[in-house]
Amino acid sequence: MKTDIVILAAGQGSRMKSSLPKVLHPIGGKPMLHHVIDSAKSFDDAVLNVVVGHGSEEIVDSLPEGCIAVNQADQLGTAHAVSQALPNFRDGSNVLILYGDVPLIKTATLKSLVKGVSENSICILTADLPNPTGYGRIVRSNDSVKEIVEHKDASDEQKKINEINTGIMCIPSKFLKSWLPKINNDNAQNEFYLTDIIAMASSDDVTINTLQPDELFEIEGVNDRKQLANLERKYQQHLANKLMFDGATIADPSRIDIRGSLKVGRDTFIDVNTVFVGDVVLGEGVSIGPNVFVKDAEVGSGTEIYASSVIESACVGKTCKIGPFARLRPGTHLNSGVKVGNFVEVKNSTFEENSKANHLSYIGDSSIGSSTNIGAGTITCNYDGANKLKTIIGDNVFIGSNSTLVAPLTIEDGGFIAAGSTVTQTVPKNNLAVGRGRQKNIVGWKRPMKKNK
Repeated sequence: MKTDIVILAAGQGSRMKSSLPKVLHPIGGKPMLHHVIDSAKSFDDAVLNVVVGHGSEEIVDSLPEGCIAVNQADQLGTAHAVSQALPNFRDGSNVLILYGDVPLIKTATLKSLVKGVSENSICILTADLPNPTGYGRIVRSNDSVKEIVEHKDASDEQKKINEINTGIMCIPSKFLKSWLPKINNDNAQNEFYLTDIIAMASSDDVTINTLQPDELFEIEGVNDRKQLANLERKYQQHLANKLMFDGATIADPSRIDIRGSLKVGRDTFIDVNTVFVGDVVLGEGVSIGPNVFVKDAEVGSGTEIYASSVIESACVGKTCKIGPFARLRPGTHLNSGVKVGNFVEVKNSTFEENSKANHLSYIGDSSIGSSTNIGAGTITCNYDGANKLKTIIGDNVFIGSNSTLVAPLTIEDGGFIAAGSTVTQTVPKNNLAVGRGRQKNIVGWKRPMKKNK
């Protein structure tokens, strides 16, 4: 069966008080609308229609390839919005109606919803809420759905109903083509309500099936920033639960932020206030300290990332030790057993096995061999004011503290740089390089004294 999908994303979102269209505000680092699109894309032969209005240009620019933007110039209600996509619905298809500001609906829920549809039935997603204020109520007779009444139009008796309409539904296109033109706006809001088709279905003896989501956050919408923040936390808790199920220990699931995809191996430990952005993979037995930021990176098994370190677009091998307060910038590749310590910054550089830079150094555009030691305060001078230049350091090299390595430069295997040296020329294999100004001691030197006022 073909599935046509329509996502309503034309609302102004005035309560967000933002120049950014509401549906583009992020949950978990991804626009709400894109969460919905990703859930819907799993259907084979699906056609995705996104109804846009306010902020349409920005929304359309954000849409992934294959989505059809449908313009709703005037926002006259949900039925009017779906009607704008009516010409795009294929004969014989089922139409799945979703909302760009209800971002966390699961693919599994949508597939179950579609299964509830047949030649003579539709399926709507409902939920039982302890406080249903503001939601449309599901009105039943002998357990069969007869209509949906919006809260503002509901009687006092109907307002006591706890089963609510989520707005998400699946309907054969043949019914929508028949029912949508018949809807009027004779209601408190003077809008064309999509929910009116439920009464039409009941009148036409079409079976109205219902389904409820596994978790209520799936049907929560966002109208203001407080609701956005609340839903963000529920989403993060959901992701944390999945990580713990996969074998990770999380010190406090309420203090982790995942803004992308995070995959973990067994026995990984994640401390508080950690942020993961983009695509991040952690191997088995990885330990992430507090206040760590990781973006688009891979960390090998057994590696320890200590407090307040930053790792971005880097690959860290097995059994490495990073930080505290280390920064690995894009293009960094560390092989197994490497140590990058406190206040060390590495950019676009490779460290081979068991090398280390433990303190207060900058390593940029460099290739470091195995079992090499970079002393505290070492700087690779990789920029001449116009070009980035490379430093090549071999195996078993010792770089003394407070050394300045001026690229382009090669230090061959076994080279030894005396502390405090400025090195500008190749250091041959097993040579000692000393590049210091000559020390001069002045006998009888007098310290400066304060002058009397």
